[in-house]
Amino acid sequence: MAVVGAGFTGLWTAYYLAEADPTLRIVVLESEVAGFGASGRNGGWCSALFPASLDKVAGLGESLDRSGAIGLHRAMTATVDEVGRAAAAEGIDAHWAKGGTVVLARTKAQLTRAKAEVAHARRWGLDEDDVRLLDGQEARSVLAATRVRGATYTPACAAIHPGRLVSGLAEAVERRGVTIHEGTPVTRIDRGRARTPYGDVRAGVVVRATEGYTRSLRGERRRLAPVYSLIIATEPLPAETWERIGLRRRETFSDHRHVIIYGQRTADDRLVFGGRGAPYHFASRIRPEFDRDERVFGMLRATLVDLFPVLTTARFTHAWGGALGVPRDWCASVGLDRESGVAWAGGYVGDGVGTTNLAGRTLRDLVLGRDTELTRLPWVGHRSPAWEPEPLRWIGANLGLRAMRLADAEEGVTGRPSAIARAMAPLLGGH
Repeated sequence: MAVVGAGFTGLWTAYYLAEADPTLRIVVLESEVAGFGASGRNGGWCSALFPASLDKVAGLGESLDRSGAIGLHRAMTATVDEVGRAAAAEGIDAHWAKGGTVVLARTKAQLTRAKAEVAHARRWGLDEDDVRLLDGQEARSVLAATRVRGATYTPACAAIHPGRLVSGLAEAVERRGVTIHEGTPVTRIDRGRARTPYGDVRAGVVVRATEGYTRSLRGERRRLAPVYSLIIATEPLPAETWERIGLRRRETFSDHRHVIIYGQRTADDRLVFGGRGAPYHFASRIRPEFDRDERVFGMLRATLVDLFPVLTTARFTHAWGGALGVPRDWCASVGLDRESGVAWAGGYVGDGVGTTNLAGRTLRDLVLGRDTELTRLPWVGHRSPAWEPEPLRWIGANLGLRAMRLADAEEGVTGRPSAIARAMAPLLGGH
């Protein structure tokens, strides 16, 4: 077995394979260090979120499969607990706290979307153990942001320290006999072969687990678009500040705007807050300087202070960013091509901390030839279409970002769900 990429996807795959069959010879090839990419830089949500809707998942096969879509949802929900179980079993102190997620509604349009989300869940047979609507008072008791009208709440999310989880997982994999070759970039994956500048690695199965960095593989530039997400963090905040903010159970949080934001309270009482807003870079370029965009960092600070004016005088001590992988149809996938011996998983659109674990267990079963509930889930074997060639990719991606910003501004003025967002949704994979 050769696994290309030592992020969560590659490490979970190696972990479960080594556990299931200790006789396997497994190597993980990583161009930088384990966890260098999105796995070590994310906002610390281990959630049951899947980037595609239930409706889209149900339509992945040749016929509508509602039970398959619900099965994937249930598998994702169980995955949150599986990540916590595996971390505890391996002695990984990932600062785990399963407080769920609260998504605020702070405008009339956002509240309309929150109610529609819950109604949609009910039509799919999901109950309050999956998602429920909070009124304004209930929402503020969890998170006392400004202008809160209500919220949705789902219990299937844990706040984690991603760096601790990925580094601990790398150590656990090595304890099981897996070799991780850091500083070993793979330039191309062929039938049973991963090509590197230092020589070829041959294996019965090669797993592509490169997510936002997939574009660096020959022939894969249009497979996933690397989209940047940036994050800021405050100094440790005093107890009286947290009394005014909330998040007593370390719930993760967001709101129902179109341009995604996300946050959590860390184990050492910092507030970590991130969001989209950085541009897509022409030709899917990934560069270290793209990790820092002072304009976006400023927007994040302004947004956070708007949410919590008590943070006006707080010091922001950390800021960083990185690329995540977005498929053209916004639908993650996992699979194994038996003929070529190439397996893959990815396209998480930022919802990868939990989904990578499900991918690792699914790849284990696929590689070992097991017919299980996991291998029959509808995302298995799905292949997203390629992104458009440049400059269409650059124009479309950045036009979509601008449209979502305009949609949020429109809703702030009109109080009604944005016509811009409705018009753009078909072009953005339903998002």
